[in-house]
Amino acid sequence: MSPRRRDRPIRFRLIGLLLIPLFSLIVLWVITAGVTIGDSLSLRTYNTLWSTLRRPADSLIVDLQAERLATARYLGSRRTADRDAMVVQRQRTDKTREKVRKLALSNASRSATTPAMRTQVDEMLSGLSRIDEIRAEIDEGLSPRLRAIETYNLVSDSIYQMHYSLALIDDIPIYQQSRVVISLGYAKELLTREQALEAAAASSGLTDEERKLFIQLVGNRRFLIDQALPELDTGLRQLHVNLITTPLYQRLRLQEEQIIEAPKLSPRAQRVWQSTSDDLAEMFQKAQTEAAALLAQRAAPIADAILRRAVLAGGFGLLAVVASILISLRVGGRLARELADLRQAALDLANKRLPEVLTKLKRGEDVDVATEAPPLQTTGGTAEIQDVGRAFSTVQETAVEAAIGQARLQRGVSQVFLNLARRSQTLLHRQRSQLHGMQRHTTDPDMLEELFRLDHLTTRMRRHAEGLIILSGNAPGRAWRKPIPMYDVVRGAAAEVEDYARVNVLPMEDHGLDGSAVADVIHLIAELIENATIFSPPHTTVSVRGELVGMGFAVEIEDRGLGMSKERLAELNERLAHPPEFDIADTDRMGLFVVARLAARRDIRVTLRPSPYGGTTAIVLIPSALMVGPKDPDLARLAAGEVTPEDIIHASSRAQEKENTGEEDRK
Repeated sequence: MSPRRRDRPIRFRLIGLLLIPLFSLIVLWVITAGVTIGDSLSLRTYNTLWSTLRRPADSLIVDLQAERLATARYLGSRRTADRDAMVVQRQRTDKTREKVRKLALSNASRSATTPAMRTQVDEMLSGLSRIDEIRAEIDEGLSPRLRAIETYNLVSDSIYQMHYSLALIDDIPIYQQSRVVISLGYAKELLTREQALEAAAASSGLTDEERKLFIQLVGNRRFLIDQALPELDTGLRQLHVNLITTPLYQRLRLQEEQIIEAPKLSPRAQRVWQSTSDDLAEMFQKAQTEAAALLAQRAAPIADAILRRAVLAGGFGLLAVVASILISLRVGGRLARELADLRQAALDLANKRLPEVLTKLKRGEDVDVATEAPPLQTTGGTAEIQDVGRAFSTVQETAVEAAIGQARLQRGVSQVFLNLARRSQTLLHRQRSQLHGMQRHTTDPDMLEELFRLDHLTTRMRRHAEGLIILSGNAPGRAWRKPIPMYDVVRGAAAEVEDYARVNVLPMEDHGLDGSAVADVIHLIAELIENATIFSPPHTTVSVRGELVGMGFAVEIEDRGLGMSKERLAELNERLAHPPEFDIADTDRMGLFVVARLAARRDIRVTLRPSPYGGTTAIVLIPSALMVGPKDPDLARLAAGEVTPEDIIHASSRAQEKENTGEEDRK
């Protein structure tokens, strides 16, 4: 990739950084314009809702009121003529209801309503289904007149709830006036409910329950009118003031008082009541229609004015945004060129010079700070970029010095580990030789047991000393020239563990391990066995078994402890497969690091997995290249008893002692 193409990401990121405020300004402009245009569209939506939902719903309310009145008259008289009038009115109501349902489900209605509005519309449509239920009960003679009237009331209430939800608009004056007009429409609904109650009780008079409901209707209607009129503006108020100040309305109030005092009216009084209430209901409906149309007319000019302001403000805002973008791009391009030079110098430091320094340090070569960390060269006239360049140079020099110091410290620690381990090995071999001599000349059983314990302790100390040698990066001194049976290798590993009595080594096939790998495999298996004994209950045993598999020889160390979580097992398996650099501060995992280092040296795979008994099973897979067949002559001699494993081990120990002693004398 060419340098120019590599500079592109820096330039793009810098320009992107400069454009962030501009994009924020664009978003702010879009939001502002969108809100303003949304307000305008919301006001225009008011007209759509009026034509597609509210006006058809008003027509349906009128037909429902007429059907409720016809039904009440039929239930009060049971005459055929009243039944025929009820059936005719039902047909009119069905036509209006079907029209309302189609408009409510149309695309125009759905696009003009919000989710909250749609919920109220759906509830209104669900309420319309009650009409068929109450009709069936009336035709079967199963519904009392009061239940029938109240069912129709519930249907009307669902329509008025929809009216209130559709009146929601961002223009506060229109919103307030719309809700007041709807409240006055509900006052007319209460009047028609009074008509239905009186019509149902024309022949028998109002019952106590019907009389109580009639009183509530009268009181609620008067309260709604008294509360709503002061909240209307002048034009809308005058429409309703002209209605309630007529002699006809005053006559209605007097007739309501008569009905409350005498629940059963005379035929003449009933005719007067019917005529007066019908005329007033018609006048109420006319005032409602005019008021709603007037509100719809008011919304259109306000929407147009808001839209014009949005277009003007949005145009000027867009020009300002474009100018800001052009200026920012020009300034950003200049800064991008300077940063591109700085980027190239920093990449050269990170990708070339520092890795070369670290590679030399790992090889043990000497590194000169002045040569490997020259000052970072940058171009450009921006003071801040020059400061960043000088800071990079300081960081570079500090990093190289720190790497050199860390490498020296690591080599020093490794040398200390190696020296201490070699000295300890020499002393431990001498101590073990003396213990073997004492064992040969002692016949006291108790003394032999104590000497054996000391010998076992010496063996464990020797393994820990070898661990220090492995941590230092060197190989331990123990070595075998001849192959050793795997069964003896595993038994030798178990003998180097403190709780060796808890280790159960099962019989294995007659295959041997190459002598050069015996010491490492013994140490590796001993570390795993010791870990199994430490992290399992003292009364349990640790089973060790081995068998020949397709890829080599597998040794399984299984404990019956508490086990580990899947995450912990995955972490340890990753460390065993890819051993990290040894960290002096991480001494708690020193045994794990030794196992991983030994496994990597001999191409041995160590895997941890859950045990069926709840503990952990460690699987050591020794490659076939390190294995020796059972027909090997050295193994045959061992099997025949000519040479015992103890003889080979003691001979190797004496050779190692001699080697360590010579090395100590040379020092």
